[in-house]
Amino acid sequence: MPEAGEAAEFLAAGGGGALVAPITRIETHAAIVFLSGERAYKIKKAVDYGYLDFSTLERRRLCCAAEIALNRRTAPALYERLAVITREASGDLALDGTGEPVEYVIVMRRFAQDDLLDRVAARGALTDAIIDELADHLAGFHANAAPDRTFGGAARIKEALTINAGQHRLFAASFGGEEGPAALEAEGGRCLARVAPLLEARREAGYVRHCHGDLHLGNIALIGGHPVAFDGIEFNDAFARIDIFYDLAFLLMDLWHRKERLAANRLFNRYLTMGVPEERAAALDGLKAMPLFLSLRAGVRAHVNARQGHAALAEDYLSLARAFLRPREPILAAVSGLSGCGKSTLARTLAPELGAAPGALVLRSDERRKRRFGLSPLDRLPESAYAPAVTDEVYEGIRADAAKALKAGHAVIIDAVMAHEHERQEIVDLAAGMGVPLLALWLEAPPDVLGRRVDARTGDASDATREVLARQLGFAEPPRSPAWTIIDASQTPAQTAAEAFASLKTIAARPPAP
Repeated sequence: MPEAGEAAEFLAAGGGGALVAPITRIETHAAIVFLSGERAYKIKKAVDYGYLDFSTLERRRLCCAAEIALNRRTAPALYERLAVITREASGDLALDGTGEPVEYVIVMRRFAQDDLLDRVAARGALTDAIIDELADHLAGFHANAAPDRTFGGAARIKEALTINAGQHRLFAASFGGEEGPAALEAEGGRCLARVAPLLEARREAGYVRHCHGDLHLGNIALIGGHPVAFDGIEFNDAFARIDIFYDLAFLLMDLWHRKERLAANRLFNRYLTMGVPEERAAALDGLKAMPLFLSLRAGVRAHVNARQGHAALAEDYLSLARAFLRPREPILAAVSGLSGCGKSTLARTLAPELGAAPGALVLRSDERRKRRFGLSPLDRLPESAYAPAVTDEVYEGIRADAAKALKAGHAVIIDAVMAHEHERQEIVDLAAGMGVPLLALWLEAPPDVLGRRVDARTGDASDATREVLARQLGFAEPPRSPAWTIIDASQTPAQTAAEAFASLKTIAARPPAP
């Protein structure tokens, strides 16, 4: 509409004195944002893409109001108010005047553009601390979001596939023709047929909730040093009232595409660590749908970039969308050894390289034990929490979670001491029973090396001390089974990892990660 263009020029010129120089203009396919002083002023374009309709002033008013209300759930300090551009009796435009409304404006508190997580990632500053806090933030947001069984399920995912396919055909030239988009549509349809009953079951179980809907790094910023998600979808309920794993998948896909695979896997595992073990176990069945969810999210970025004229990037995303759907054989890995041998460091290094994206589910006994007693990973447990009966219960729960994830087609790493032969044999039996390859590693190092590492630990879930290590050295049973590979862990972490990856090569060959 002409008024939309006029309103944009009005803000670009200072909004009648409301905006101060310098004014920076940022455009997306559906909105224009003006940065001025400590504020950002956002208007919606008068466009209709089918899945997004801002074609009338009333629709834009409603969507602006909804955007503010919804995004205050995750970013209350950013979203300040709804303003209106009016035409006064003189014919001039005014911000919050008394005349006829011409356009609606979302007024936000401004933050530094370099604090957007896509820019943080681009300069290599996406730290483990940021990823952990972001995972906790999202897990809490999803836990508090209201379930909505009127949306989601197989029908919604089929609709998403259809929308993507239509957009890909519309911009087929960006993908080198129709062959790639047609293949993706067919592959996605076959995957949907396999997981449709699961999607319905998850909807009935309450995993479809009012989520963010557009959860990529460009919609997350460091505010006061903390990651905060903003700009969630308000214009289409079907895009926002979705499976929580589908919401999470956008962020995981974005990290994966940027080659931030350690970060993607860390976020994935941290997110799944939140909550009590029983709730997490119930959610693990949903991992079977993760390849489709990741593929759909990559498909969205493919057509968005095609619409914006970024053909090379669009084609890259389309290739990634297809790669996510290629079958990956699940594998069970176990990293065991006494305290201080580097189990968790190695598990985190191996995880992004095993199985389907975003890599293996890591089941760490230290974290499981803390959750068993309702504590956070860094809280210390009394000695009684390490009684043999408790350890047996913790290991049994880990094996149960591993079986669920493996059944869903996802790789698993078990990170636990497993000092006794019968504990390790349970892992061998689990892999055999599930019919999956097993990478079983026992890490060992001289006692003085283990002791120094235990002493140096800070900010870790392990409660081990030199006294605990001394007891372990007294009762540990070195592996006798040929299923276990013994690795010298007195080396550097990189050298230990190299030996582990060499052992992995003896396992059945796997397709490369996308």
